[in-house]
Amino acid sequence: MNCCQTLPDDYREIYSVDLQKDKKTALLITVLSLVLGIAALVLSHLLFPFSIFAILDMSQGIGPYLIRTAVLLAGMIAYIVLHELTHAAVMKYYGATKLRFGFSLMYAYAGSERDYFGKKPYIHIALAPVIVWGAIFLVLSLTVRGPYLGVVNLLQMVNLSGAAGDLYVSWKFARFPDDLLVKDTGVDMKAYSRQSL
Repeated sequence: MNCCQTLPDDYREIYSVDLQKDKKTALLITVLSLVLGIAALVLSHLLFPFSIFAILDMSQGIGPYLIRTAVLLAGMIAYIVLHELTHAAVMKYYGATKLRFGFSLMYAYAGSERDYFGKKPYIHIALAPVIVWGAIFLVLSLTVRGPYLGVVNLLQMVNLSGAAGDLYVSWKFARFPDDLLVKDTGVDMKAYSRQSL
């Protein structure tokens, strides 16, 4: 089952998480985000050597520095929006009826109040941004040179570290029963099954 709007009668809740209330899971995801961000920077530097200081280089004047900084900041803001739009596009692909978007203190989100997604579709929804944007940033890393390579690599770092929560729930749900249905409102998530864990 890809998506439904009514939970079957014989399903019951087997897992829930609200990162605004569940401080332990929020901390775990924050640590995972930092680890992924550092790993992304190290791996990017090994594959596509760049100097983080090239982004900060003002030897060509303040103008090029300000442009690079503006491109980096605009890229980060655009990435946050595009990340959530990618989730939304895959939700729609799997049959979502009504989506909601928003920002909390910790993160941006896309979700649905009405829809329950099957296990595989939900994992696809969760992983879509890190895969799609990871591939785009990889192609850019192969083509961009000079100080802008550092900008691209920093955006890849944002991509991987920003997907920590998505990677966490994908790993978690992969171990759950195959009949799993997930309701993700964007601020909290509940998983249902006929089976117990």
